[in-house]
Amino acid sequence: MAQISLTLPDGNARQYDAGITPAEVAADISNSLAKKAISAHVDGKHWDLAWPIESDAQIAINTMKDEDAANELVRHDLAHIMARAVQEIWPETKVTIGPVIENGWYYDFDRAEPFTPEDLGAIEKKMREIINLRDPVRTEVWERDRAVQHYKDNNEPYKVELIDAIPGDEPLRMYWHGDWQDLCRGPHLQHTGQVPADAFKLMSIAGAYWRGDSSRQMLQRIYGVAFTSKEKLKAYLNFLEEAEKRDHRKLGREMSLFHMQEEAPGQVFWHPNGWTIYTQLQDYMRRKQRAGGYREINTPQVVDRKLWEKSGHWDKYQHHMFIVEVDESRDGEDDDASVKNKDQTRINALKPMNCPCHVQVFNQGLKSYRDLPLRLAEFGSCARFEPSGALHGIMRVRGFTQDDAHIFCTEEQIQEECARFIDFTADIYRELGFPEFEIKFATRPEKRVGSDESWDYVEGALENAIKAVGREYTLEPGDGAFYGPKLDFYLTDAIGRVWQCGTFQVDPNLPERLDATYIGADGEKHRPFMLHRACLGSFERFVGILVENWEGKLPFWLAPRQVVVASIVSEANDYVLEVVDQLKAAGVRAEADLRNEKINYKVREHSVGKVPVILAVGMREVEEKTVSVRRLGEKQTSVQSLEEVTAALAKDATPPDLA
Repeated sequence: MAQISLTLPDGNARQYDAGITPAEVAADISNSLAKKAISAHVDGKHWDLAWPIESDAQIAINTMKDEDAANELVRHDLAHIMARAVQEIWPETKVTIGPVIENGWYYDFDRAEPFTPEDLGAIEKKMREIINLRDPVRTEVWERDRAVQHYKDNNEPYKVELIDAIPGDEPLRMYWHGDWQDLCRGPHLQHTGQVPADAFKLMSIAGAYWRGDSSRQMLQRIYGVAFTSKEKLKAYLNFLEEAEKRDHRKLGREMSLFHMQEEAPGQVFWHPNGWTIYTQLQDYMRRKQRAGGYREINTPQVVDRKLWEKSGHWDKYQHHMFIVEVDESRDGEDDDASVKNKDQTRINALKPMNCPCHVQVFNQGLKSYRDLPLRLAEFGSCARFEPSGALHGIMRVRGFTQDDAHIFCTEEQIQEECARFIDFTADIYRELGFPEFEIKFATRPEKRVGSDESWDYVEGALENAIKAVGREYTLEPGDGAFYGPKLDFYLTDAIGRVWQCGTFQVDPNLPERLDATYIGADGEKHRPFMLHRACLGSFERFVGILVENWEGKLPFWLAPRQVVVASIVSEANDYVLEVVDQLKAAGVRAEADLRNEKINYKVREHSVGKVPVILAVGMREVEEKTVSVRRLGEKQTSVQSLEEVTAALAKDATPPDLA
């Protein structure tokens, strides 16, 4: 029999007969490892312990301590165990597919009766019974004809269709968990008892078309989550509970920030409260950019396709554009808009990004090397067609505004501009409550434009810039744009979620396509480099991130409703209005609540609306020229003089860049 060489993680190689399984390798290493083994990695591929190895390879045996491998196996096995449980309870149910997803799995079922939330409890109970049986898991490779006949005999038409879709050179693996069988690529655990019985939970039921095709059968999808321990499951469920409390859509309703409606899918109707946050944030960014040497511009929202063709976006990005056709021959209000003169029809697009328009501004008038770097910023309103299924509150929309800017510079200026931008962005994130962020450095992809020498220089400039400002970074080889490398900035919010917001991209391509030039010191024309950069990204999305990060309890300067002055008795109404006027004069957003309601009712209502400060005023306060101060989240109140409170709140209302 042929011999193969398997190299272990410690670098030592062992000789075995071809066809040996990872389980046998684990047993050869030690009895202890054989008992703990759950799977292997063979030449980097996740490998079932029962699969034979036929050639020289590197091998690593996985145990439950190998988190990634363990999670994948536990979740994959639970998908099968759940399907088995469903068919044991409801034998007429047909099974389809059940892949592993982030934090868990789902499985799609064809069943006449709809699953109910109560059914999830019954399924979970049956799953734990199956786990406790410790049924062995085994696998075989079958010929296609045999597998097809097996599923036809067992009235499983979805499995027959899946077999037809599997490439002919791929083995058909049949897995048994006890007597229950499924078609699966694997790998899997060795028996059902290896799944932690207390570390999973079925979460929800949803509809899903077979293979995502709306003309096909509507199936029922059951979602589950799973981890390798009860403690990790509990932590995840607590995280979900916390995330639900912070959901910007829920808080948006409670705080009356915005709404969405079907007549304008993916676009935001901002209410006064939400628009206050938006404009405060925009004003803050405008001041920061002005101080940072940026010059603000504004460019058209509707642009002729000719520019998008020149920039290259028409071919690559057209499916994301909203197209606008205009008949230029129509010049009267009574013209029939349904009749178009094709010869006079002009095709435009709502801009999905601002870059080509910024080059047009740069191209106006002769530019010298002395004008560089030229930093052009725009709060550019953009529109992108996102699939309806991808829309998510104000986090994923079709109409949005970016804090977009482009820096036109020489190659030698890239490093300094990059370092400057990292410090600029870090300062903004810190002031907005995100002191921690990560930089990911994406380098040249296989398909790219430009010489290796140019890529070497630009990548070196970005790396040196990161080091010069004392920041760490994560390298992402090959993930850069085809025209240049980039830095992406990832924020971590209050509950540990990571959001990609800022970006810094080096682009020599667009200035070339749109013929941007400057006159160098040698008197000749040269191409500038174009640096695409954004700190917040979409204002819509960033407002959503802020609301969720702060659970609606925004920093005082950003809070849409900063102070409510509430009367305890109607005789105090005049003083309430006096307090409101004084606070407004000091730059505080204040409003009066003179309703004939009990003060506890008013406090409760405004607390739900996340008003940071409530000032209660009764006759004692009127007489003493004081206010009773209650801050959001604090049970205790304090009585302070009006002058003292006004000074303190005016200070709190000052944006951090002006403090």
